[in-house]
Amino acid sequence: MVIKFGIVGHGFMGHEHEKMLAKMDGIQVTAISDIDGKQLEDVGGGIKRYINAGELIKDPNVQVVLIAANNDQHKKLVIEAAEAGKDILCEKPVALSISDLDEMETACKKYNVKFTVHQQRRFDPDFRTAKSVFDSQSLGDVYMIKTGLYGFNGNMHDWHVFKDQGGGMLYDWGVHLIDQMLWMMNESPGGGKLKTVYADMRTIINKEVDDYFKILLRFENGIMAEIELGTYYLSNKDHWYERHWFIGGNKGSFTLDGFFPEKATITRTTRLLTNPGKGRTMSAAGPTRSFGPPPDGVLVNEDIAIANTKHADYFKNYIAAYSGKEEFLVKIPETRRVLRVMDAVRESARTGMAIQFE
Repeated sequence: MVIKFGIVGHGFMGHEHEKMLAKMDGIQVTAISDIDGKQLEDVGGGIKRYINAGELIKDPNVQVVLIAANNDQHKKLVIEAAEAGKDILCEKPVALSISDLDEMETACKKYNVKFTVHQQRRFDPDFRTAKSVFDSQSLGDVYMIKTGLYGFNGNMHDWHVFKDQGGGMLYDWGVHLIDQMLWMMNESPGGGKLKTVYADMRTIINKEVDDYFKILLRFENGIMAEIELGTYYLSNKDHWYERHWFIGGNKGSFTLDGFFPEKATITRTTRLLTNPGKGRTMSAAGPTRSFGPPPDGVLVNEDIAIANTKHADYFKNYIAAYSGKEEFLVKIPETRRVLRVMDAVRESARTGMAIQFE
């Protein structure tokens, strides 16, 4: 079976989808649309080109409509595709509000079409490596998970700088980082309800959309998860930019840097510092000896295998799920929960208060 895709929107992600799907056995891109004809000039041979997305949606040679248009167009396009009886794969964020998503899901159920979301970063090797360590419980009782993403220039591209088109970093990257954290907790041993959300969200150098946020998620199992993103982090340190992970447990700490990390490490201690009781100790680091240089042999590092996952794995799951052999990895209730967290992030940033969640 070959699934015939039509791609709506041929910007950066539309191009990425065209290139990715061209390599997938079981998928054929038959049509691409964009309101800007110049964006269609480099469309591959044998693929129909449309200026009007509605015409692509009506094309009988399209089974799945892949929506890669601006965020503010997702709702209209999903409903239009559903009414045409086409299955739908929508770029993230699936919608700009929960009420929009509800309307989209209602239409997909009414017309009995398949509907899922392109949250492919569940297959990022940095994330999957961190998740495998968390799943293994090799760090003991985990108390903190931190994920960070930092950029050096501060500016975003194209329509991402406009609020009315669904721009800003919370919609662009926050949706991925939140989805990763929630999925890690839900799919892993010890996962639990998300109790509170506390956040700071700012516009540092952009005019109208957020380019910095810090999110603290407190789960029922006691784990505090921290998500931080800044597009304007200037540093002279190597590897400061890109991705960073830290997982802290009572039996060790995990660290990883980079989207495509060369190494990941668990660090453990061979012996804890002892409390002298009522006696006194003399140390160059003072009484808080934890912050002094560690003696030789106290800390040991374990190299962790990097996960061998990639973007194409998302579409491998899609093909299998489309033919009924698996479930779609990304489920609409999961995307709704991410949108609810994003609403709580905005409310917390506005009020300066923690938001009770579940």
